[in-house]
Amino acid sequence: MKIKKTPLDGVFIIKPSPNIDDRGFFQRVFCKKVFKEKKIENSILQINNSYNKKKGTTRGLHYQSGSSAECKMLRCIKGSLVNIVVDIRKESKNYLKSTLIYLNADNRHMSYIPRGFANGLQTLEDDTELIYFTTNYYNPEKEKGLSIQDPKLKIKLPLPIKVISTKDKNWPFLK
Repeated sequence: MKIKKTPLDGVFIIKPSPNIDDRGFFQRVFCKKVFKEKKIENSILQINNSYNKKKGTTRGLHYQSGSSAECKMLRCIKGSLVNIVVDIRKESKNYLKSTLIYLNADNRHMSYIPRGFANGLQTLEDDTELIYFTTNYYNPEKEKGLSIQDPKLKIKLPLPIKVISTKDKNWPFLK
């Protein structure tokens, strides 16, 4: 597997290195040893699955606060999506800057999002599904969010928002 930096320090794209033969392929999607060598947190505690019926479904921007903060790795297993990542570390030179990472079932890339970042996605096809690995347990009392439509974030989504939850639609704008 290859680990590629993004414009946001600590956010990576993980590209698989499949071993291909007549049967198909075999590839590693996670290796604690490789992550340790790259100084990337690797204590996976939970694996989640998200299915999205409609193209243009938008989720986020989410993060967990305090002791519930978590790192995430996302992988699209069906369809395609864009992962939106926003730096929310106030001391960072990239504070409130974002990056878009395109993931799809064909490229099998994964995104790695460390603590201190808000995370969201928008589906680019109907019937898009992803799995994501987290380094902490979900705690609804520590869940926070930013509005993906906040003009201060200057996020340019590839598609109009077609489906969004009431909670995600109502995250407050930054002051």
